[in-house]
Amino acid sequence: MSEDNSFGGRVRRYARVGGAVSGVAAKAVGGRVFGIKLDKAEHAREIHKALGGLKGPLMKVAQILSTVPDVLPEEYTQELIKLQTNAPPMGWAFVKRRMTSELGAGWQKRFDTFERDACKAASLGQVHRARSLDGRDLACKIQYPDMSSAVEADLRQLKIVFSIYRRYDKSIDPSEIHMELSERLREELDYEREARNMLLYRHMLAGEDCVHVPEPLTDISTKRLLSMTWLDGQPLLDSREAPLEMRNKLALSMFRAWYVPFYKYGVIHGDPHLGNYSTRDDGSINLLDYGCIRIFPPEFVGAVIDLYFALLNDDHDLAVHAYETWGFKNLDKKVIGILNQWAAFLYAPLLEDKVQTIQEKSGVQYGAGVAAKVHAELKEVGGVTPPREFVLMDRAAIGLGSVFTHLAAEINWHKTFHELIEGFDVGKLKDRQAAALKDVDIETSG
Repeated sequence: MSEDNSFGGRVRRYARVGGAVSGVAAKAVGGRVFGIKLDKAEHAREIHKALGGLKGPLMKVAQILSTVPDVLPEEYTQELIKLQTNAPPMGWAFVKRRMTSELGAGWQKRFDTFERDACKAASLGQVHRARSLDGRDLACKIQYPDMSSAVEADLRQLKIVFSIYRRYDKSIDPSEIHMELSERLREELDYEREARNMLLYRHMLAGEDCVHVPEPLTDISTKRLLSMTWLDGQPLLDSREAPLEMRNKLALSMFRAWYVPFYKYGVIHGDPHLGNYSTRDDGSINLLDYGCIRIFPPEFVGAVIDLYFALLNDDHDLAVHAYETWGFKNLDKKVIGILNQWAAFLYAPLLEDKVQTIQEKSGVQYGAGVAAKVHAELKEVGGVTPPREFVLMDRAAIGLGSVFTHLAAEINWHKTFHELIEGFDVGKLKDRQAAALKDVDIETSG
């Protein structure tokens, strides 16, 4: 029976998630109706408890939202960060059923070896080590059952959560963010698309010796099974005590892995989660998991650079142009000033031509203070609707900033950024992007 968004699958998921979400939602609505002040910290803990045991999209959405400033209050963010990143794997009976449904009854003959126990389990699927018939070590990612139904059910519940929060706090309208998360999650379930994303990254990073991308094996992959070459590496956090030279090399490798595709092709890897890359002894990195990829209009990338120069040169008109290009509406001088506070925080490491850590000003606490100030001021002026593209842009910037902070890397980020964007031209980016996407048969959307 097909697992593609079945009615029965949605009903089962509604039963599991709906009860959890409706319970915490009822408390919020009741508090509003009867004038009882909502204890955000306690409410957030209840949401964490309700979602923490679930495999599937809500866990991944929660992880993403926890890194995007101001979509949810700080109390909620802190609880969502705690959501487990490695759910317990499913057993061999499920693995045999899944592999048989994807490759047929004789699927084991397609591999030299296939390990029974998963080596990694996450929100949407689990990974097994294997060896190909030609002797290559493989990683085989198999999707959990009924995930398409789970996505649709969970996104509906997420919309309820957003609408409840919106009644309490109108500083951020999350409607565009919900649309973006919906589209990216649906794409992430399609492992054939992820294989094409992987090929796209092999193309975009072909000249980057500091980044390694797996090779998909399309003859033993399907929409719910992705077989790829195995890349050996160590967890990034193992390098926190390494010599500064090595930590700087790793930081620059990460920078190139994320921002060469963005500024040269308008593509970003939207999930800088610690489990999605590993490090090598030479300071290069392995970039893994290509389900959450965002393709941007070339003009959007141009506006990212425009805003940088607007901040660097205190150019108000160029800042307005950048925000309008991104889709912000009803801008006035006060709103621009508020948005520039957050932008100045994100761009700060790039604006000064000197060697420095990623956050010279008291690290995470300073960033939280800036976010709180921006949030309060946006509330005063009636709020904004962030363009949907900002979900993964913010996630990449904050996530990578966290990596660079862990490494305590000391780099001239201004110089590194200028070397990357030198000679930038929207027209050339458009041509490069179109050629690369055509080569791997990816259509843009959203």
